[in-house]
Amino acid sequence: MLEVKGIQNGIVIDHIKAGNGLKIFNKLLSEHMDTPVVLLMNVDSKALGKKDIIKLADVFDIDLDILGLIDHNITVNVVRDSKITDKRKANIPEEVTGLFNCINPRCITNSDAYAVPKFKLYEMNGTAEYICSYCEEITKYRL
Repeated sequence: MLEVKGIQNGIVIDHIKAGNGLKIFNKLLSEHMDTPVVLLMNVDSKALGKKDIIKLADVFDIDLDILGLIDHNITVNVVRDSKITDKRKANIPEEVTGLFNCINPRCITNSDAYAVPKFKLYEMNGTAEYICSYCEEITKYRL
């Protein structure tokens, strides 16, 4: 059995759908390469069957909006002095600014550097779809 020790200070990103841990690492965490990171993949889970877990030492802030877009079941545990001091839940955000691009090639956000892509939640039936604030094209976040 694989044994990974807990962290003393930092965050634990838990309940990641199996296979998404590496995607999250590549999307969000590559900037933290100077800090110890543990990525556990395909760990047994009673609720999910299999899951991924990411542990980041000495990091306390993470973008919950992106985590919510990737998987709204993710939880982030803040650890201080080896104790969980705070639990945060990633939720599907109602509004998203600048996290992804509109799929409409004619949208102003794809041709004007000053127009930052803005979206509002359009539909949520298991997957989040967003409507562009500029051209009203419906876009789904993809990793």
